[in-house]
Parts: sequence; C-alpha cells; structure tokens
Amino acid sequence: MKKSVKAGSMKKSVKILWWVVLGGLGCFLLLLIIASIGLPSLQELENPQANLATEIYADDGQTLMGKIYAENRSPVDFKDISKHVLDALISTEDERFYDHSGIDAKSILRAIKGLGREGGGSTITQQLAKQILHQGSGNILIRSFDKLKEWIVAIKLEKNFTKQEIISLYLNRVPWGNIYGIRNASRVYFQKEPSQLTTDEAALLVGMLKGPGEFDPVRHEKASLARRNTVLDQMVRNDVIKESEANDLKKKPIGIKYKKLDEHLGIAPYFRMVLTKKMDEWCKSHTNPQTGKNYDLYRDGLRIYTTINPKMQLYAEEAVVMHMSSMQKKFNSQLGKDVWKNHEDILEQAMMVSERWKQMDEDGIDSVTIRKSFYVPVKMKVFAWNAKREKDTVMTPVDSIKYLKQMMQTAFSAIDPLTGEVKAWVGGIDFKWFNFDHVTTHRQVGSTFKPLLYTLALIDAGLTPASYIGGRSITLADKTITGKGGTMAYCLAKSLNAGAYDLMSKIGPKKTAEFAHQCGIQSSIPIVPSIALGTADLTLIEMLRSYTMFPNRGVNTQPYFISRIEDKNGNILQTFQSETKQIISEADAYTMYKMMQGVVDFGTGHAMRDRFGIKSPMGGKTGTTQANTDGWFIGYTPQLLAGTWVGCDDEFLKIRWTYGGNEMAMPEWAYFMQKVYADRHLGIDPKAEFQRPVELDNNPIYADAKTFDNLVNTGEGSEDQGNGAAADYEGSELAAPVESDFDKNQFKDKNLDLPTKDKELLIPKDEKKDVIKPEPVKTDGKPLDKKDTKLNSAVKPDDKSKKPIPKPVKAGNDY
Repeated sequence: MKKSVKAGSMKKSVKILWWVVLGGLGCFLLLLIIASIGLPSLQELENPQANLATEIYADDGQTLMGKIYAENRSPVDFKDISKHVLDALISTEDERFYDHSGIDAKSILRAIKGLGREGGGSTITQQLAKQILHQGSGNILIRSFDKLKEWIVAIKLEKNFTKQEIISLYLNRVPWGNIYGIRNASRVYFQKEPSQLTTDEAALLVGMLKGPGEFDPVRHEKASLARRNTVLDQMVRNDVIKESEANDLKKKPIGIKYKKLDEHLGIAPYFRMVLTKKMDEWCKSHTNPQTGKNYDLYRDGLRIYTTINPKMQLYAEEAVVMHMSSMQKKFNSQLGKDVWKNHEDILEQAMMVSERWKQMDEDGIDSVTIRKSFYVPVKMKVFAWNAKREKDTVMTPVDSIKYLKQMMQTAFSAIDPLTGEVKAWVGGIDFKWFNFDHVTTHRQVGSTFKPLLYTLALIDAGLTPASYIGGRSITLADKTITGKGGTMAYCLAKSLNAGAYDLMSKIGPKKTAEFAHQCGIQSSIPIVPSIALGTADLTLIEMLRSYTMFPNRGVNTQPYFISRIEDKNGNILQTFQSETKQIISEADAYTMYKMMQGVVDFGTGHAMRDRFGIKSPMGGKTGTTQANTDGWFIGYTPQLLAGTWVGCDDEFLKIRWTYGGNEMAMPEWAYFMQKVYADRHLGIDPKAEFQRPVELDNNPIYADAKTFDNLVNTGEGSEDQGNGAAADYEGSELAAPVESDFDKNQFKDKNLDLPTKDKELLIPKDEKKDVIKPEPVKTDGKPLDKKDTKLNSAVKPDDKSKKPIPKPVKAGNDY
C-alpha cells in the first residue's frame, strides 16, 4: 500500500516537472515569437535604410550641395581593413569569433559568473545586432527582452553572411564617440586609411571601443595608453603577436595625429546651417504617411531643392576671401595693445563657454585650475588667411580667444529681385572656425536705411529729387544736427545726415517705421528720429527685401530659398514661390534708382566706377555706423540685388581709419559682380537698362542725363558722417516698436494650410487701435491677384547659437 502511494506520488511529481519544463519552453518560444515581430529583414540587415540622409540640391536640380544626416559614415571593404585591426578586435572582443554561430555560451557563462568583471558575454555578431536594432539602456525587463531580439538577429546574421561580411558591417557601424566607422576613426586619429594602420595604432582604436569617452587619447592620454597596452596583451594571449613585439610596442608613445573631420564640406555651409533649422521646423509640422509620425530630417531621405546658384555662390565666397583678407591686414595694423582693457568680462565669458572649459569641467577639475590653464602657452591651430585657412602656433588659450575675436566678419547675399530667389549666401569668413551666420544677424544698418526714408519723402511728403533739404539746425528728441544741404538727389548721394534729419522732421519716425515694415522689414524698429540715420538693428536679408522694390518697378518681393521638397521616392511634398506686393509706383521706383545711381556715380560709392570699373546701370547705398563699427553696401542692377556687411562680432572692436562702407563693404560687392559679369553663362547682362516709365517722359528732371546729374551735384557738404552714438538719441519720442504682419502666412501653398500666429501691428496708445493691412495694388490702382502659394519662411535668429558676443539677438527675422 505504501509502495502504491509512493509510486503515485512520483508519477505526480514527474507530471508536474514535465508541465514546468514544457510550460517554460512554451513561454520561451512565445517570447521568441513576440521578440521576432518587427525585426529587420535580410535586406535591411545588409543595407540598413533607417538613416537615409536628406540631400540638398542647387537651383539646377543636379548639383548636390550637401547632406543632412544623423551619422556620418564612410564605408570600407573588408580587404581595405588592416589585418592588425581584425586581430586586435577578435583578440579583445570575441576570441571564438570564427567558432560560434552568433552566440557564445562560454562567454555568457563567464559573464554571469564574474558579474561582467571578466568581460561581457556579447559576441561581435551580437554587438552588430545591437547597433542595427539601436538598442540602448533600460531596466532589467527591457534589457532582457532586447537581449532576446539581439540573439535572434545575431543568429540571422550568422546564417546569411560570412564572417568577413559580419566583421566589415560591424567596423563600418561601430561608433568612436561621435565618429562613426573605422575609416573615419582612422582618419581622425591617425590621418590615414584603415589599411595603413600599424599594430599599436589598431590596438589603440580597438581599445577605445570599450569606452570612447573614458579612453579618448586626446583628453585621457594615460588611460588610452594603458588600454592600448591591454589590447596588445590580448593579442599576445591569442598568439597574434609575440610578447617581445608587444613589449617593444608598449614603449612607443601614443602617436596620434588628431584632426577633426570637416563636417561642413560642400557648397554654402552657412546657408545649409540656416536651411537645416528651417527644415527642422517644417518636419515638426508635416506627417510622413508611411510612418504616421512627423518627417525625420536626418533619416527619411528627403530631397530639398534650393534656389542657390552654384557659380554665384562660388563667386560670392571668392569675393569674401579677396576683400576680407585685405581688410584684416588693415585692421591688424590699427589694433592697439590695450584694445582689451575694460573688456575682460567678454574674455571671461568666452572662456567659460569654450570647449576647453567644458571638457576640463567634465573631468572634475575645479574652476580655479581651469582658469589658470588658459594662461599657459600650448601648441594649437588657429584660423589664418592662407591657403589652408589655418596655421600652427603656440599661444595661451586666452590669447587665442583674443586672436579669433579680432577677426573681422562679413555677411553677403544675392537675390533675384524679380522672383525673390536667393542665389548666394555667405554668413561669415570661414564656417569651420566661425559658424555663426551673419546674414540673419541684427546690426545697426547705418545709411543703408536712408533710401526708405527718401522713398517715403517722394510718395508722402510730395518732394522730388530737386527739392532742397538740410542746410539748417534741426532738433529732434533732444538731438540737434547742423550740416550742409542740397537737393534730395545730392544729399542721398553724399549721405548727408542733415538732409536725412530734415526729412525725418517732415515725415516723423512713426510713419517711417510703418513704411519700413510695409517694405518687408520684420524686426522691431524703435519710434525715434535717429532711425533716419540707421540706428535700428536689422538683418542683411530683410534689408535686401526692402530694396527689391527699386529694381522691381515698385513691387516688393519676399526672398525665399527652397523651391520644392520631395520624399525619398521623388514625390513632391511641397512647392514654394515668393509673395509679392506693390509698395510704390513704377515712377517712384525709377526715381529712386536715379538718385541711388548718383551714390555710385558721384557719391559715397564712387569707387565702384573709379576703382573697380563697373560702368553698368545700377543703384546702391553705402552705410556706416558710429566710429566705423559697421560697414554696409547694398546695390542692384535690373537683374540682381546683393548686399554685404562687414564688422567685428564684439562691437567695441572697430576699424579706425577707413572710408566707411565705401571701403569696408563695397569692394566685396564689386569683386562679386566682376565675376558674375565675366561669366556669360549666368545671363547677367552688364548692359541691361532700367526701363523708364512712360509717365516720366515729359518730366523736365529726365529731359536728358545731364539734367539729373546736375541735381546730384547740387549741394554742399562732406560725405557720410556715420550715425552718431546711441546715447545721442534718447528723448521723448521713444515708443513701442512697430512690427509688420506682412509675413504671417508662412509655409502655405495650394495643398496645405498650416495654422500660424497673426502678428499685430503695434501702434502708440494715442492712435487708433484698428489696423487695416494695406491691400496690394498695381500701379494702375487695381488690386493685385492674391497668389495661392506663399513663400517659405526662413530661420529666426537662434538666441542659443554660438554667437561670440553677449549682445542679445532680437527675434522677428522670418527669412
């Protein structure tokens, strides 16, 4: 009886055991099935499509300007990888790589037994699977589930690829910090191809894979050296090299030749940076129908077709080099020894935001020691006006900050005034060293603002080019200006401040600011008389927009730089074109052209004709701010409008002896136009004429060329005197800034209607509250047809970008 009971009990235990085993096996199989759902296909494993770069094309639709990507990779074939790299990798990461089928049981047991202290259990194949699956950290449940997926993919890889293919895929994907793939790592740390790496170099790179930050040879040389030697020991252990060879290699210094990859290769890097920010905004408001999520700029393979002309862009960049290298020499000759006296706070701030400070702070070094390190001479590379745009030198880090801040900067852009297409964009002297865009930076515009005031004088005050202005003392807002005068044509050509102040006394700052906003200026403009002299902080791109009405027969054209966006399959997602608006009549536009031609014929821009020999019909305006802090020139022909700004980022640094915008900025414009005119394929005709409206045929001012020239030369007084100090203009007329709602409809076309915030036109409290937006009108007085397609807005200045000056950047630039 007892035996029977005992036997029955045993049968029950066995049955339970079988249920446990079978149940556990079933659960495991279920987990495998669940884990396998959504895993990449074989084709995706071989050619991962998760990170398709966005491509940027020029206006010809064929020239690739550059790419926008999350990971910059340069694949290399197995045969082009040094044997030393393969030996070091296998010896360190996966000794039984050629023996297992993706999962190494011995390594897993060792890792579990030693709790990871004796190395992890993942094979090279598993590590590749983890890279492909983009797995990261998580709690134990998430990591356990991820590990199952990792095993499945590893087995799949081993089944479908050779060992050589697996190790090639791994080395092409694995990151060395922010450097992706063995080719890029080899180039960055040793300036050579992977096939040329020596044993010790290979050991160093393989050693970094355990922790790219911890074993970075640039920041942690001792730790990196020790890790390299550990890899060499592993290679001895696996009979790859002899112990004597390893001992000799351990005596060698680390021997790196570190040089960052140039991530900005391609056409128009400043423009591409601005474009990237704009496209980031676009992606956040557009859904990819394939994923149901917003488009990913860095992975969805978008194609962006821009308006940039490759040749004009090249000529603009060449013009910058020609002019700015010369200006820097002149500026350097005027720098005094005490130029940084009383500006130590700027240096302090620059030190604290530098990469050196950041790295030392991350390493746990105290601020006192970090600050002292900035006064110890070290070897370094700095920007230089030579063929390489850099030079090797020895100086203290704080002196390098001064050196780089003393480099004069520039902005240059050219647009088609009829279509609004941006054709060239240069935001600084060198993007690698100075990656802050100045085309969208706010600076005082000086006398380039005066043509807007003079235009308003024509259409609002009833004046003509023959009207006499200036020549008297004028007091506005506690500021008195006394100066010579002359005809309006003369005062604009010579940029006489007394003439501009006289016009301001007749028109008023409020009406002037409102008109400037109607011309497309979106930045805030203070309601003070000094804006007549250009004291408002505006951007180059919006100043160019305000000038489009002069060559475009009174029509204001909004600049745009994206013509269309396509998905990776070539399907058009959105197209763009400019929005236009009639601001002034054709007659007034032509009259302003004739007065602005006087600037280059007889006035502040006469060097255009005398020095550079450009005789084509054109109008333009120089601009200079107080003490030559900023130099400007904006000029146009019937086919092209371009502008340039020159100055230093820190505004206390200024060139002392110069002829203002005529010397600081205009040569850059002239060099560009010389190259454009010489290239007949561009179709910019140096003989193109401005068409005079028929209604002016009987106007005595235009009876013959000499009549108008006489007006331009009728007056007295010297040329452009700058715009005075800011403190000179503080007075009772300071009021809230006026802002335009002209550009509120952004990214709007026939197929898309995105919600946008309406901007209100701010008017002083004593004025009427209701604002009526002017209806676009043609010169015949009839309303213009409203276009269905609006212009894509461009990037607002980024307050968080790496501007080297603590001066705040005003918001509002929507180009």
